[in-house]
Amino acid sequence: MIYNIDQDDAESRAKEISLLLLDVDGVLTDGRLYFSNSGEEFKAFHSLDGHGIKMLKQAGIEVGIITGRSSALLEKRAADLGIELLYQGREDKLNVLDEIISSRGIAKSSIAYVGDDLPDLPVLNCVGLGFSVPGGHPTIKKSVHAITAYSGGMGAVREVTDFILTSQHKMESFLNS
Repeated sequence: MIYNIDQDDAESRAKEISLLLLDVDGVLTDGRLYFSNSGEEFKAFHSLDGHGIKMLKQAGIEVGIITGRSSALLEKRAADLGIELLYQGREDKLNVLDEIISSRGIAKSSIAYVGDDLPDLPVLNCVGLGFSVPGGHPTIKKSVHAITAYSGGMGAVREVTDFILTSQHKMESFLNS
């Protein structure tokens, strides 16, 4: 269940979405960083989120990732999900958003973004529909249109994908197949 200030406004905005952009740590993962003694990094991704991303893509909605960190694990996960818009090591996320808008010729109003911390704020303030997670920074949660019930890395992205698909009346095709 998505929580938001104005359900009708969020649903109306979701109808226009053709691109969903995601942060990683705290959104696609639980936000914790795991390292082995040898320095190897570990990340856990939720299968519900992955399936939701695949459903969006099947429905003609593009998905991209913008993150300040770089990870070979994320590169593999994005490839597994067919995500071509992958921007790693990019702390200036607004600059990346501008690049995407310029290269794709897409309106800001047709972009949704899910973020949880202050580096996400400039993007959240520009896009048509902004989401955060329950564990997001208080400033972020005050700035978004909706907050997921599930935490980052625990199905939050799936909630967002289901919300968009339902708002666009595209969920039925997945339920009836």
